[in-house]
Amino acid sequence: MELARTDLMSRARAGDGEAFRALTEPHRRELQMHCYRMLGSFQDAEDALQDTMLAAWRGLDRFDGRASLRTWLYRIATNRCLDALRAERRRPAKQWDVPGVELPEPTGFGEIHWLEPYPDTLLDGAISVPLGPEARYEQSESISLAFVTALQILPPRQLAVLILRDVLGFHANEVADMLDTTVESVKSALKRARAGMQHRLPVTAAGAQPPAADSPAENAIAAKFVSAYESTDIDALVALLTDDVFMSMPPISLEYRGRDSVARFCALVFGSAPRFELVPTRANGQPAFGVYRPTPTGSQGVGLFVLTLAGDRISAMTRFEKIVLPTFELPPSLRRAR
Repeated sequence: MELARTDLMSRARAGDGEAFRALTEPHRRELQMHCYRMLGSFQDAEDALQDTMLAAWRGLDRFDGRASLRTWLYRIATNRCLDALRAERRRPAKQWDVPGVELPEPTGFGEIHWLEPYPDTLLDGAISVPLGPEARYEQSESISLAFVTALQILPPRQLAVLILRDVLGFHANEVADMLDTTVESVKSALKRARAGMQHRLPVTAAGAQPPAADSPAENAIAAKFVSAYESTDIDALVALLTDDVFMSMPPISLEYRGRDSVARFCALVFGSAPRFELVPTRANGQPAFGVYRPTPTGSQGVGLFVLTLAGDRISAMTRFEKIVLPTFELPPSLRRAR
């Protein structure tokens, strides 16, 4: 195995693109997830991943083998993401633009308007890798929308340190080498980052943990949500919500917190169409649905909902624009069967 890898490295350094792909492809999905956690945007993560692979290809002669190839790739990816964060190349917030729907007054305005969902179909190979001994978060928690959103509040260096140490489990000296800093600086940044995450992450009571993915309990809640939303039954929908349910809609910064506030929003949306059609998918390890609005010939895609569950209730609903539908291999429209 080691001889084969050495041969691949020699060929890659000599300019063999196939050999380079054979070396790096096993790490591609986890690097993409790493970039997504750092940037909060699937599109930006894709760009950072491409930059990482190009930099690795061009700089392969500088790989000295002191660290593993995986660690070296993480070093490049982390620094490409930090460069992007420093450049602040963020898409601007967007205004609500659904004709005929005048929204109620929001309860707040979100800061992370660039947030995008991550398809579960790409998680294979991204979160199944063995974590290092320093990891503190469960893989399922570290891909959730709430976790990724909380990460985006941290300063870039703290963000990188927390992901590398607490999510991926790299040792402090490895992280210091990746970031060209000292172990003491890494420890200091990690302490501040942990405090920031503790402040931002929602506290979930023991009895309100989300049901296991694809379990009968999760499927039952999802089925009730689909039934209520497709039939625009506001009472049935409200019955599924926690008292402190939270709704956001990036890249629109409007936020609604509390059952009454979310109910008013949904009632207005329901009043704009007699029915909706939902197509199930999954995002960030959570139930998700492409939302389609009836047209004379079928249904037109209008967005994607991702649900956060707490016990047998919905504690958060995140609405994304229809532009994300292709990422989930969902069509822009549905044809009505003849």
